[in-house]
Amino acid sequence: MEFGGYLAAIVIGISLGLIGGGGSILTVPVLVYLFRIDAVLATSYSLFIVGTTSVIGSVTYFQKGLVNIKTAIVFGIPSILAVFLTRAFLVPAIPLEVLQVGNFLITKSILLMLLFAVLMIFASYSMIKKEKIKVEKIEQPQVFNYPMILLEGMVVGVLTGLVGAGGGFLIIPALVVLSKLPMKEAIGTSLVIIAAKSLIGFFGEHSGAMIQWVFLSKVTLFAIVGIFIGITISKKIDGAKLKPAFGWFVLVMGIYILLKETVLS
Repeated sequence: MEFGGYLAAIVIGISLGLIGGGGSILTVPVLVYLFRIDAVLATSYSLFIVGTTSVIGSVTYFQKGLVNIKTAIVFGIPSILAVFLTRAFLVPAIPLEVLQVGNFLITKSILLMLLFAVLMIFASYSMIKKEKIKVEKIEQPQVFNYPMILLEGMVVGVLTGLVGAGGGFLIIPALVVLSKLPMKEAIGTSLVIIAAKSLIGFFGEHSGAMIQWVFLSKVTLFAIVGIFIGITISKKIDGAKLKPAFGWFVLVMGIYILLKETVLS
């Protein structure tokens, strides 16, 4: 199972390098089901893995000038604040035993995994559907829809804090629609936002949990190796064509987690 976990970490990195996102949605399931990490701790570990791999992934976009710093700051501040507060106060406040439904006890870990499964299903839809968001590149001053950006940033931040996923499938459309960024620039800017909020959320957490740095570093390293493999493959294969297939895989995984944590538990 451990070997499968490290192999899956490489696959996560490959997906990030190949299709520009989506891979981080698999990090928590890999940690929970293959490495047998508790779900609550897995969401914390995922923040570090997702944050670090996003830093690596954003370097290429920086080099190509495809990162809008102003947008990253405007969108990132409420998102970072929401992640920090969620990990520091909301997650610790969730009781170990949340709800009893007949003979089925919903624990804190099960609740987080169910929430994660629902997020995976929503993420899969954004990968499967044909991209219709297009913004004409017109030379004009950038105008921010501040109320919507603030709300979207906070929602994404809370979700990231709860389940440890980057939320790129929510951030990228928001940057395109609300900040009028071209798609490639939105992806690069999204990676910077994900990196900042994930790492700040991880290091700012006050859970008192002992971090297994050797294990966490190894998983992160395998994911980074996968990113470089994915970037190399992307030069020969159009990652956009593989995105729907990966989306179906994420959908199946989301349904599997829902079943495993409920009827199959």
